[in-house]
Amino acid sequence: MATTLYRVIKHGFQNFWRQRLLSVATLLVILLALLVFEGLMIFNTVSNKAFDTIQDKIDVSVYFKTTAPEDDILRIKQSLEGLSEVKSVDYISRDKALDTFKAAHANDQTISQAIQQLGENPLEASLNVKAKNPSQYSVIASYLQNDSLKDLVDKVSYQQNQVVIERLAKIVNIGRQGGLALTAIFAFLAILVAFNTILLAIYSNREEVEVMRLVGASDMFIRGPYIVEGVIYGVISAVLSLAITAPLVYFVSPYLRVFIPGMDLISYFTSNIFKILGYQLLFGTIIGVVSSLIAIRRYLKT
Repeated sequence: MATTLYRVIKHGFQNFWRQRLLSVATLLVILLALLVFEGLMIFNTVSNKAFDTIQDKIDVSVYFKTTAPEDDILRIKQSLEGLSEVKSVDYISRDKALDTFKAAHANDQTISQAIQQLGENPLEASLNVKAKNPSQYSVIASYLQNDSLKDLVDKVSYQQNQVVIERLAKIVNIGRQGGLALTAIFAFLAILVAFNTILLAIYSNREEVEVMRLVGASDMFIRGPYIVEGVIYGVISAVLSLAITAPLVYFVSPYLRVFIPGMDLISYFTSNIFKILGYQLLFGTIIGVVSSLIAIRRYLKT
């Protein structure tokens, strides 16, 4: 058994080396498929982080009439915190809103004088509500727009924020679907090229294969070297794709951190490098082995 396995592996490496030019072409196509696949994995991580960052900055704000008692506002805050859809609720009193407004316009003398001339606080108290999931903002908005609260609530800022969330989610979904489609296309091309390469290798070794069949070699023994060849394609392509991606990640990461605060792509890549390599090895090996099996099966049937 050990001798048979050794011979199968040996013949697999010999087949790979004999067709060097075709092997390189096959490796390049499988490498492209793996780079797209790896790019899709990184894109998913980046887009999820971007989505979480933007989502964390978006909330539903409910503004209360200036005549609304603070006790009633705090009661509504408590009831909102009891909703399963709500992540957090921040209360901003009229005094705090005025202080924030003054600080933001400290260098604008016109606004400062206008506030002093009013003689009273014109700003409304508000609650900033964050949902656990973007799709749950509609439920929170419906709760706040209840008729029982119309005497206290002045307005609810829901529509504007919801448009931003929906557009962002749509962009992310389109990007993911496009990446999956691109990966599928390159995987198909990789299988097609690998299939033709291995079919040519089988054809060039047809006399050797015929002799093996005449002496009673099993189909599995004949298939073995070409399956090994497919595994070689997958393993080398996976390692090369990781070697190409690593420096790109280190180059892009500082620029990405500027646009997405808290996004440490280098840390993600290094901490998940074995997981990424595992997926690449699996994906690349599947492409190589499937193409090998299709090619040898077609030849053995002829």
